[in-house]
Amino acid sequence: MTRFVMVCAGAAVLFSGAAFAEPVTGKLAKSMMYATTGTLVELVPNSAIKVSVEKIIEAVAEQQPWYAAIALSPDEDIMTSQATVAGAQFHDTDAAAAFALAGCEAKRTGESPCVVVALVRPKGWKARDVQLSLIATEFFKTEYLPADAPKAMAISPATGLWGFATGDGAADAAIADCAVKGQAVNDCAVVIADDR
Repeated sequence: MTRFVMVCAGAAVLFSGAAFAEPVTGKLAKSMMYATTGTLVELVPNSAIKVSVEKIIEAVAEQQPWYAAIALSPDEDIMTSQATVAGAQFHDTDAAAAFALAGCEAKRTGESPCVVVALVRPKGWKARDVQLSLIATEFFKTEYLPADAPKAMAISPATGLWGFATGDGAADAAIADCAVKGQAVNDCAVVIADDR
C-alpha cells in the first residue's frame, strides 16, 4: 500500500527577514507577485536518499502549492512511513520546512532525525521583500486589487493564514480577521495596506 502523509497549512504573505517592515501598497506588492502557474522544486541533497526515491519526492513536490517543503525519516520506507510529511501554503520555505520537520519528528520510528528533502517555490523564484503563497497570490489578484476602498492584508507567519478588510480601520480589522483564522496564534501583522 502506498501512503504519503500530506499535511498543509493555510496561505499567506511574507516579508523576508525576521521582522516585518512597514506595509507596502497594493501597487508595489503587485510588482512583486509571481504568476499563479508553475513551480520550482529544489531537491535538498542528502546521501541517505536513493536516486529512485528522489524521483518520487520530486513528483510529489511538483503537486504541492508553493511555498512548501517535504520532510521524511531517512531510516523509513518513504512509501509506507507515516513520517513523510509535507507542509504547503506557507509564507516561505523556512516556515514550511519547520512545519514538515515537526510533523515528521512526531511520527518517525527510525533512529535518524527527519530531514527536509524538497522545497517548492513559484516558477522563476528569487527572494523578494513581499512573497505570497499560491492561494494568497490568487486572492490578492482577484479580491485585494479590485477593492476600491481603504484596505489592508495581514498575515500570520506561524500558520500561513491571512486576513483582509476594507473600509475605515481596515488595518485593525485585517489583523483581527487573521487572528480569528489563526485561533491561538498571536503574530498577525499588516503587510499590505492602501488608504484609498
